[in-house]
Amino acid sequence: MSRVLIVANETIGGAQLRDIVLARAREGATFDICVPRGRPPHGALIYDEAVYEAAQVRVDLARAWLRDHGIEAIGEVGDPDPYTAAMDAVREYGPDEIIVSTHPETRSGWLRRSLPDRLWEATGLPVEHVVVDLDKEGLPFKVTLVVANRTASNEALIERLGAKAGESEHLFIVVVPQEGGTWESAAAARGRLGQVLALLRRAGLLAAGMVGDPDPYTAILNSLHFFRVDEIVISTFGPTRSGWLRADLIERVKRASPVPVEHVVAEPEAAAAG
Repeated sequence: MSRVLIVANETIGGAQLRDIVLARAREGATFDICVPRGRPPHGALIYDEAVYEAAQVRVDLARAWLRDHGIEAIGEVGDPDPYTAAMDAVREYGPDEIIVSTHPETRSGWLRRSLPDRLWEATGLPVEHVVVDLDKEGLPFKVTLVVANRTASNEALIERLGAKAGESEHLFIVVVPQEGGTWESAAAARGRLGQVLALLRRAGLLAAGMVGDPDPYTAILNSLHFFRVDEIVISTFGPTRSGWLRADLIERVKRASPVPVEHVVAEPEAAAAG
């Protein structure tokens, strides 16, 4: 039985990689997943926790997809440098082979740094390079970015997401912007994130999430950089209670976003109870 280390980031959901992993699993292989963390292009400050969690979302989703196919895997977020991240994982897990998944050569920074060859030279392990062209092959599910804070567990939002999952196979990425840069605000956002993910998973939906930048607009732009998204759902209170609406968040995101944006208004009573 061979132990396979998968090193991937944005291409982790690609069809070519999925097919190879399933074929290896039928041969009895076990898997470890390493996702090097990236850097956000937006925001005056870089919130290290948000950067880490963007990569952790990919780890969680990859492991959830494998579990759905009866495959258990260990996953970790790695160093921003993919070579360092992969070598750390090799020392940690002791794999028998490595699979490196990248974009095509014209788009891949990893290939410009000769990552597969460097790993083979440094480890002596078999290294399989998988090219994933997401522009051509897409993903096996529709990806919805869900952005909410105090209304994250609101019944109206959960019902709307459930309806979307009933229409087509869906993956939900939940972003909860923290209200300020303090430890307390991050803890509050994490609590809300945990609640909404628990509700979605209880409803049988495939979901993962992260705490985002305190500015919801910046949090959304960073998420569009980190993830391939088909649509955005933003949940707020009504106009009299929502600071996001007073800041014209919905229209600003619509102007900046290449994908459709849907606004879900929470009922104040239900949101307060949640």
